[in-house]
Amino acid sequence: MAKAIMIQGTMSNAGKSLIAAGLCRIFKQDGYKVAPFKSQNMALNSFITKEGLEMGRAQVMQAEAAGIEPSVMMNPILLKPTNDTGSQVIVNGEVRGNMSARDYFQYKKQLVPDIMNAYQKLAGENDIIVIEGAGSPAEINLKEDDIVNMGMARRAHAPVLLVGDIDRGGVFAQLIGTVMLLEEDKKEIVKGLIINKFRGDKSILDPGVKMIEERSGKPVVGVAPYLDVFLEDEDSLTERFNGNQEVGLIDIAVIRVPRISNFTDFNPFERMPGVSLRYVTNVSELKNPDMIILPGTKNTMEDLMWMRQNGLEAAVMKKAASGTVIFGVCGGYQMLGQRLSDPYGVESEGTIAGMGLLPIETVFTKEKTRTSVSGSFSGIGGLLSSLDGVKLEGYEIHMGETTLMSGARPLNSIRNMNEADSVTKADGAWMNQIYGSYVHGIFDREEITDRIVQALGEKKGVDTGEMTGVDYQTFKESQYEILAAGLRENLDMKRIYQIMRIA
Repeated sequence: MAKAIMIQGTMSNAGKSLIAAGLCRIFKQDGYKVAPFKSQNMALNSFITKEGLEMGRAQVMQAEAAGIEPSVMMNPILLKPTNDTGSQVIVNGEVRGNMSARDYFQYKKQLVPDIMNAYQKLAGENDIIVIEGAGSPAEINLKEDDIVNMGMARRAHAPVLLVGDIDRGGVFAQLIGTVMLLEEDKKEIVKGLIINKFRGDKSILDPGVKMIEERSGKPVVGVAPYLDVFLEDEDSLTERFNGNQEVGLIDIAVIRVPRISNFTDFNPFERMPGVSLRYVTNVSELKNPDMIILPGTKNTMEDLMWMRQNGLEAAVMKKAASGTVIFGVCGGYQMLGQRLSDPYGVESEGTIAGMGLLPIETVFTKEKTRTSVSGSFSGIGGLLSSLDGVKLEGYEIHMGETTLMSGARPLNSIRNMNEADSVTKADGAWMNQIYGSYVHGIFDREEITDRIVQALGEKKGVDTGEMTGVDYQTFKESQYEILAAGLRENLDMKRIYQIMRIA
């Protein structure tokens, strides 16, 4: 069986996911076969594996760092919030149902066999498993029947490294307080502390490190710097949403709806010089973008009503009337239609009018579509006509089925990559300068982002010749290498190997 190391945090967004990814890459570089694992993930950013199963993107990112294919075994339980008090529960990549927080709290111990079956299979196939916790192990109200922090560490016999975020302040209280709130038997599982996101001269921190070790009784195994790496974020705590609103030569605005999902779809635009990708939440932030993107959402109808109430829907429709390119992905695509109906109460029971920008109708069904797809833009016209024939790859995750009405033309021609004999089908729709697709990852290929930016530049009368994108997969590989180098330099890897009982 594999050796294990577990990364827990003093709070959400302490940097557990990146530390785990960096360790995955370091262990891979050192010649070990390594896999990531997180028993329970809560996130709206998800991914579809080649088998058509759904998992959290953090473990996909960590699998890429480990140099292996993502597997749903790496994240057996995924919770996708549907509102402030409930989530869709996904077990082994398939929807188990919607549950309130209280119902799930009582139900989760029944999922331990699923968790351990997945973990043991991974452990039997690898040399090292890097396990990620969730939130904080010191959450008193969540300790009972824990399946993701100390409960998982004990089941996997995994020593724990506890990560604190110095950038947000209070790291001494974070680390010492977390250790002190643990029961004695759980304190023993914590074998080392990591101070994360440090900026400045480390020698200034040395007295504080000594004090942490004395008060907690645990060694500090590293002070990780604030690394400027560009890797995929998992949830709404991402710092991307809080970026500046400065407008670039080509300006793209993403409507940040309350239940935004899979916002990593738009990361490729952020790597292009001269292009600004801004997340906006109100009319005053919208300004005058060259393209507006309506993103995926876990609750299309409620998020459309949110846009309707705060004036963003009217503002987007006004921009559309003036010729601004509007692009909807998944839930954003559904919003662009004439009508949305939810006869089974999958999201928000009833029927509401859509934005009316595309002649399409969507009906929410009980079954979720989960497929990896490949294909090409087919028959696309309007400002983005240069995309016609360009190949694409991605995946679908949606509950709704959309029907094209008179006047709408398909955007893509795609096939299911999971089935060798699958037939080609039409996806999405376009009319005038309004475009929509169900395919997540539709912007990942460099040729696609380049042609979109070039088309927007030609309309605006600006030269975009130097505003080229990057091959996104190659770029991510370089970021994993930077992450690993930064951690290897600042963590005591010899001690970490000793903690894992690896010579």
